[in-house]
Amino acid sequence: MTEPISGFSKLTKEEKIDWITSNYTQNKEQSIKILQTYWNQNSNIQQLHDEFIENTLTNLYLPLGIAPNFLINNKLFAIPMAIEESSVIAAASKAAKFWLNRGGFKTEVLGTEKVGQVHFLFKGNFEKLSSFFTSLKPKLLAESTSLTTSMEKRGGGISDIVLKNKTAELKNYYQLHATFQTKDAMGANFINSCLEQFAATLKRETAAYDGFSDEEKNVEVIMSILSNYVPNCTVRAQVSCPVEELQLSADLSPQHTAEKIIQAIKIAQIEPYRAVTHNKGIMNGIDAVVLATGNDFRAVEAGVHAYACRNGQYSSLTHAEIENGIFTFWIELPLALGTVGGLTNLHPLVKLNLEILQNPSAEELMQIIAVAGLAQNFAAVSSLVTTGIQKGHMKMHLLNILNQLGASDLEKGKLVTHFRTNIVTHHEVELQLNALRK
Repeated sequence: MTEPISGFSKLTKEEKIDWITSNYTQNKEQSIKILQTYWNQNSNIQQLHDEFIENTLTNLYLPLGIAPNFLINNKLFAIPMAIEESSVIAAASKAAKFWLNRGGFKTEVLGTEKVGQVHFLFKGNFEKLSSFFTSLKPKLLAESTSLTTSMEKRGGGISDIVLKNKTAELKNYYQLHATFQTKDAMGANFINSCLEQFAATLKRETAAYDGFSDEEKNVEVIMSILSNYVPNCTVRAQVSCPVEELQLSADLSPQHTAEKIIQAIKIAQIEPYRAVTHNKGIMNGIDAVVLATGNDFRAVEAGVHAYACRNGQYSSLTHAEIENGIFTFWIELPLALGTVGGLTNLHPLVKLNLEILQNPSAEELMQIIAVAGLAQNFAAVSSLVTTGIQKGHMKMHLLNILNQLGASDLEKGKLVTHFRTNIVTHHEVELQLNALRK
């Protein structure tokens, strides 16, 4: 039986690998070889990767691809995407090509406000607390000046601080609800530092306030932390064309295609079971670019999915309509992103990907990433209402199946040709490979 280990973090990387492979793998030598295979040959780059996180053993690679031909606000982009799922980049590229000669994608940043909160308990009269907050607010701002000076020079800083009474939901619970502008930084460290300063000022000032009883002076700060829900840090992206240009299938007229797409979107707006998968497809495109640009895809995911149920039911992030013969397809979603700080300044590939994107500001990156999500959704919904999703997806998945089955390059070539005109299933690929080998 494997025993718990003490001081694992203090071991060298080689010692960590020796311990994990000795205790948790069946073939130690083979496991070590696999881990070392994924080390970067450049020792400086590998050390950089080792120091991104704790207890590093090796690197887990995701394929990095390019989706070209995105015309965004009359400017052409090739979008880097890091993802392991087949057909995502192909679908995004197909959508980009379709809209390239139909005006491309139009985008607009609707807001860039980010949020942080000091959560605290106050056992006393709300009117007294509210009156106290009036005098407290200038002190909160003044005592955070050392933290905000650099951000303010870049055009950011603290937008506002308000007191929120949440006692209807939880006894004695209040918030200092603060909003921020962080310009090209994602701003998590900046926001959290400001919030912790607010908390310290709040504790000190309440303890010294003559208008409070002893119990009221004993404010308990529960936590001070930014929120990844940013409903006022949003972006809109859209495409449009005359309905007659929406010829996506030989079997459907453009009018019928447009109507089916609109119905598919309406279903995702009212049916959560569909909406979750619908939005997951959008996030295929969004997460791939978020990852490629060194941003926090978990924060983006959490914020986007919360936004999708802001009206009380989980719903589609995209919308579609026909008006005066024009088909319009659009998305609105929150994206808190950064193009400076964190991995954006450290990871060589992230820096290269941002260069490929023409070194965008955070607002420009919001627009690019929203477009990637919209393109992905247009491609997916278009396939669903015409040929079905599996025809294209399984053809892209074919090489994965062939690799699982150990096909040679020659066998892959012959079977790729065969399945250009045949339905791809794992069973059928296996049958055809066996037949070829016989």
